[in-house]
Amino acid sequence: MTPAEIAARFGTPAYVYDLDAVTAAHADLRSALPDPSVLYYSLKANPHPAVIGELARLGCRAEVSSDGEVDAALAAGVRPDAVMLTGPGKSGRVIDHALRRGVTRFSVDSPTDLRRVGDHAERHGVRTSCLLRVNADEAAAGSGLTMTGTASQFGADAGWVAARPEEFRGHKTATVTGLHLYMGSNLMDEDALAHQLEMAIDLAARMIGHLGDLEEVDLGGGFGAPYAHRGARPRFPGLADRLTRVLDDRLPGWRGGAPLIAFESGRHLVADSGLLLAGVVDVKRSKGETFVVLDCGVNHLGGMSGLRRLPRVAPDVVGGDAADVVTATLVGPLCTPLDTLGRDVRVPRVSPGDLLVVPNVGAYGLTASLLAFLGHTPPAEVVLRGGEVFDVTRLTLTRTSTSVHSG
Repeated sequence: MTPAEIAARFGTPAYVYDLDAVTAAHADLRSALPDPSVLYYSLKANPHPAVIGELARLGCRAEVSSDGEVDAALAAGVRPDAVMLTGPGKSGRVIDHALRRGVTRFSVDSPTDLRRVGDHAERHGVRTSCLLRVNADEAAAGSGLTMTGTASQFGADAGWVAARPEEFRGHKTATVTGLHLYMGSNLMDEDALAHQLEMAIDLAARMIGHLGDLEEVDLGGGFGAPYAHRGARPRFPGLADRLTRVLDDRLPGWRGGAPLIAFESGRHLVADSGLLLAGVVDVKRSKGETFVVLDCGVNHLGGMSGLRRLPRVAPDVVGGDAADVVTATLVGPLCTPLDTLGRDVRVPRVSPGDLLVVPNVGAYGLTASLLAFLGHTPPAEVVLRGGEVFDVTRLTLTRTSTSVHSG
């Protein structure tokens, strides 16, 4: 179906996810990774059940960071033993929830985190396997969002682990069986990405020297993709060979699974699977500027706006006068001047009723937005397979009662 047909059938705003694009992205990324290795899908990018289910069918494990994501992964068909719960602030409630659901694999960020997992596992009568997240001594060069090498809530500093390894080996019910590393995020350049992953391999080898042999090393990700504007998902044709050489040198048992090598990705796997369809509600001039008012805004495409990471949207237009291009500010329907999706955007002259299509929003779209602000009905989420509608759902926000005597 075309975007116009989907908008006519399901209305706007609407998100559209193409599972064929998810499958293609997975195949491309797998071909860029050393073999053997495993791949985690980071649910934070897009927790839609159909997307999770497709990647589980393709063999991905699930990296989750909340009780809600635990439930989403399991409901979509991920096996409990293929789920890893991560995050620097795992509460006892979240750990208990995961253990009750059969999830016994965790990434831990400190001795306190490790003890908490072990204490709760003991109460449940189970043993857990933990990957120790390590924060490198120095940041890796390259673009993207730096995730290590600086003061951080993520992981234990490498120097701390090296100086006091006995604090990180684990307990009877929470054994450290691996490492979790993440050097940077959203890297579009293969050389920068390879350099960061090579640094991660070297760090893993040094940590194993302090902690002893480990079963798994999760090298993280950083595989980039464009966001909310046209552009192709990057390919990394030389990455597998580069990493294979470094793995052979620094972790020579890896080909036999000692340790198992893992990677993780969210954005790269799903970004180009998603479109956002937005309707033009009004076009007006104010003090010499043109404003195009849409039926969705940062409540539906926030790009983690609460973290001041607002997207710069560059949509395609269905309708409008392609020969008459104007500079406009794209705004949403919210009662705040902060509801701005793009300033000085070049678009064909549009009129109310025209359709704008925002590409590359399959990651960090609806669930990374200010969905509850002002209470607008969430967009329909339309899933395609083979060009045809496969699934249509709509998120809802429901307030439930809690006993005044609870807690």
